[in-house]
Amino acid sequence: MVDFRKWLLALAGAVVLIGVSGTANAQTVTTFTCSATAGVPNIIRAEGITELLGDLVLNCTGGTPTQATLPIPLTNVQVSINTNITSRIVGPGSVSEALLLIDEPYPSAGQVPTTSTPTANNARTQLGCLADNNTNCAINSDGPGIGPTGSYNGTTDGNGPHYNIFQGVQNGVNAIAWTGVPIDAPGTAGTRIIRITNIRANAFQLGVSSTLIPTQVSIIVAVNGSQTLSILQPSNGNVVGQVIPGLLQPPTVALNSITSTGSISPVTGPALYQQCNSVNTYLIPSSTSPTDYGIGVTVTEGFAQSWKPQSYAQVLAVANGTYLGPGTPSFQDVPGFAYNTESGFVPQQLVLNELPDSLNGTEAIGIADRGTQIQFVIAGVGSGVTLYAPSYVYLTGNYGVGTPLGIGVLVSSSSGTGGGAISSGTSAIPVEYEGSAPANGALVPVSSTGTSATLVYEIYYANPNVQESMTVPISVSYTSNTGSNIPAATTTPATILAEFSPQSTVSISSSTAPIPRFGPSGSPVSLFSISPCSCNLLFPFVTNIAGFDTGVAIANTSVDPFGTSPQTGTVTLNYYGTTSGGGAAPAAFTTTSAIPGGSELIFTLSNGGNYGTPATPGFEGYIIAQANFQFCHGFAFISDVGAQKLAEGYLAISLDKPGLNRTFNVGEDQGH
Repeated sequence: MVDFRKWLLALAGAVVLIGVSGTANAQTVTTFTCSATAGVPNIIRAEGITELLGDLVLNCTGGTPTQATLPIPLTNVQVSINTNITSRIVGPGSVSEALLLIDEPYPSAGQVPTTSTPTANNARTQLGCLADNNTNCAINSDGPGIGPTGSYNGTTDGNGPHYNIFQGVQNGVNAIAWTGVPIDAPGTAGTRIIRITNIRANAFQLGVSSTLIPTQVSIIVAVNGSQTLSILQPSNGNVVGQVIPGLLQPPTVALNSITSTGSISPVTGPALYQQCNSVNTYLIPSSTSPTDYGIGVTVTEGFAQSWKPQSYAQVLAVANGTYLGPGTPSFQDVPGFAYNTESGFVPQQLVLNELPDSLNGTEAIGIADRGTQIQFVIAGVGSGVTLYAPSYVYLTGNYGVGTPLGIGVLVSSSSGTGGGAISSGTSAIPVEYEGSAPANGALVPVSSTGTSATLVYEIYYANPNVQESMTVPISVSYTSNTGSNIPAATTTPATILAEFSPQSTVSISSSTAPIPRFGPSGSPVSLFSISPCSCNLLFPFVTNIAGFDTGVAIANTSVDPFGTSPQTGTVTLNYYGTTSGGGAAPAAFTTTSAIPGGSELIFTLSNGGNYGTPATPGFEGYIIAQANFQFCHGFAFISDVGAQKLAEGYLAISLDKPGLNRTFNVGEDQGH
């Protein structure tokens, strides 16, 4: 029995050795495997609803290639992300602009970046197919090979068409499906690259992380079909986007006021204007010098590349010395190239003619409707006020010397056209570079609707490696006419809100909603206020005790031979001190009617006076008078009762600039 067992073990060992020897002499067969990688994920704007994600790339190796002339096995591919997919719907039946590319098909024509050249894996032309069934995209194999020597070379030969760009279909709110994609194993020919591109995501739906780790957008790919294809990927998906605020909030506001020496000095905070003083009448034809040079409203990117032009044609134009508007056809048709624009991968024209690429008159596959737009919404603009803004503004940032500056162009104001110097598809402004001193575009009037106005600036160029800012100087202009209450005084400041544009509530894929589009993110800040005309006077000592009395006169001097508009307003008297026996000071009093221009409020402490002013017997202290007209002057007269033995008078002290400047209202100096 022992001997039998020894023979049995020896025989088993021989079988193993024979198996190993046989495998070594046969052709090695490996599993058809694709490793998913997202590379460096795109940083995407938290405000964005249609944010372009980083591409998902599958590097596929092994397997047994299909023999020449035989049909390549068909595979169904689906990708899902953890938020709504918002890629454009470009054809009936939810046909999407999302694409699956095989063998990195290089364009045979189009705008090819000089920094990009094809490799051995690149097919040399592009041929497209709508992958929505099991027959559309069938390919007969040309035999083993990668790129131009394989079955995805973008040509049509005796074996039929060899597609390498496959268009997907929206499959639910967060998935894209490709049905019947012929995916052939590369075997030993090399690495087959499958790229999934033009996936847009609703980042606004996810929101900003409350921790130091940004909110992430991840993508998972799944396959099934007539062959075994293994996908290696993280269980929680591949990170293709990190959500970061695209605009720093809130914007900063600074008044670029003119100093006494004529220089411009920015003062942080909202501008404070008075109804009585005309502002920036130089903006009105045949008028005088400026009061200020605009209220500078500054917004800043949350990260570099937050602001982008519509297409790469605009980037190329800057390299040639001009800024170009959107709308010019530009094919961003090199797979994997970082174009840094609002548009995605745009196949060459031949492919666009083959595929559903427009529905309801929208843009073609991959092309955004516009570049990044930033809107400034101004609310609380009073009647009689006109706003002005430049037709274009240069961006600022930490550029290197000789680097082209970014630019934003006024493309609309409220419901009207902003009058910008650049129209769609034109190049009217030469490029400015760091180290120069460029001037913004000419000021144009801003159309308003009721008490609000909206300015929209579009990015025609931005440097993807610089965190940039945009400062828009908004000028307030009016000619004072207080008799007609022009401009209307504001009880609360006018405000400004800076956000991305256009705003939208369409949170899913659409054939008509614009790309890009955004959700609300900011809150308004004060821009300017127009206070009523006022004049503030201090009577430092008044008395009605120990046999003394005080008489006060406050004159409304807005009537004069100089053409000043007459003003009318009430006067409030504020008493500070005591009454006889240590009693409290009288309560503040406001005249029962307004004092017209050219008239005076006259009263004594002992007997009161006109406009309903009451007597305040026994009071001693000081009075601050607040007049609701600009040009007031005051005089006080102290004497014994009846002015029999002694008397003394003095001018009231103006608390307004250019006097003591306690109130920051504009007044006049008192004279002595």
